[in-house]
Amino acid sequence: MTSLTPVLRSEWTKIRSVRSLLVTLAAVFVATVGVTVLVHALVGRAEADEEGFEPVSGSYFGLNFGHIAAVCFGVLAMAGEYGTGGQIRLSLAAIPRRGLFYSGKLAVLAALALPVGLATGFGCFLGAQAMMGEYAVGLGADGALRSAIGCGLYLTLLTLFSAGVAAVVRSQVGALSLLTPLVFLISPVLSGVGAIGKAVAFLPDRAGQQILHPDPEGVLGAWDGMGVMALWTAAAVCAGWWVLRRRDA
Repeated sequence: MTSLTPVLRSEWTKIRSVRSLLVTLAAVFVATVGVTVLVHALVGRAEADEEGFEPVSGSYFGLNFGHIAAVCFGVLAMAGEYGTGGQIRLSLAAIPRRGLFYSGKLAVLAALALPVGLATGFGCFLGAQAMMGEYAVGLGADGALRSAIGCGLYLTLLTLFSAGVAAVVRSQVGALSLLTPLVFLISPVLSGVGAIGKAVAFLPDRAGQQILHPDPEGVLGAWDGMGVMALWTAAAVCAGWWVLRRRDA
């Protein structure tokens, strides 16, 4: 293959033929929106009576669970090439131009992650507000529309960042062993620890989630944080390309 279009078709065929990838992608929406709606249905109105309640960013509670599905989707789609079946050798035999192969795979991942991410963002916000009764706010509230769109961008960049890390590590287990503690342990636990917390604010997940807040606290604003996450993503993707270009399959 020497042009991008057949590469895109090939990568799309790979993804839709692997059920686990489709399930993982669907889990981004189901887990994030499902947990958000469930929590708001159970305790949303009670939480709204507490001081400091913020209805916009609170609408994305389920993202704490759903974004691990985005990580898994990016890792499985990329690192799956390096499984025991030698898929990477077949892929590179069909597409000798490694840059074309790599860019095609990333483009398909982005094209799938973005609409699912946007659906997740709007699904979370609208689903949460539907449970809030008189405390509900609309998309016209300060920062609400930006947060829903930003959620989609965040999940897309997280998917590509994870794919880039997987291309460097060349292992599903290895990539998940690096990324899962980052998302579930390092950022949440250390974000409030003094000077360390200020540094943690520049990690990709913390920086990217700034856009979910109408008035973000800390050194990064909404779009500043998204820009930092984009830089992390670009670095991971470039590192993955460097490894793919210089190492044998």
